Amino acid sequence: MQALEDIHRLADEELMYLVQDGNPDAFELMYDRHGGPAFSLAYRIVGDRTVAEDVVQEAFLSIWRSRARYQRDRGSVRSWVLGIVHHRTIDALRRNLVHDRRRASAEGIEERHEARELTDVEAARRDEARTVRAALEGLPDEQCRVIELAYFGGFTHTQIADMLAMPVGTVKGRMRLGLEKMRRQLTDVEGETA
Repeated sequence: MQALEDIHRLADEELMYLVQDGNPDAFELMYDRHGGPAFSLAYRIVGDRTVAEDVVQEAFLSIWRSRARYQRDRGSVRSWVLGIVHHRTIDALRRNLVHDRRRASAEGIEERHEARELTDVEAARRDEARTVRAALEGLPDEQCRVIELAYFGGFTHTQIADMLAMPVGTVKGRMRLGLEKMRRQLTDVEGETA
């Protein structure tokens, strides 16, 4: 085993070799380096601190279990970690949505909404959010991912390019295409409701 002081000097990709060998100190250091950005990404997507913490914990547990799957030539450690966190976060959103739908059906959706006395503005915001989420989910994965990282994650084009190990121009192109598709879809929805 490598001395603890030496581990701190290693680059992420070198550190991953130790993690892949099952070194818990190396894994702890990897968490120290990437846990903050992972939580930030999860929190920006779900908007709930507890859910974000749970997602990051699940993601890092998954990372430990699948540590042999990391491939250096496919991207940086950070992009690999954030990709796993991103997927876990989207899964959590979907699970919560299904759970909320089931609960709403069981409780009677009319009673829940009447009890809260939703204002027209709140109802309009929720409808708009659902419409935007549906448009986002209708995009190809590569376009959806860069848009989510930019808008929910708050990352710049350059940061996204580094995370996903691709040229900045590709990130910008995917984002432009995805946003254009969303704009067309949202314009069509507005036309239908008008």
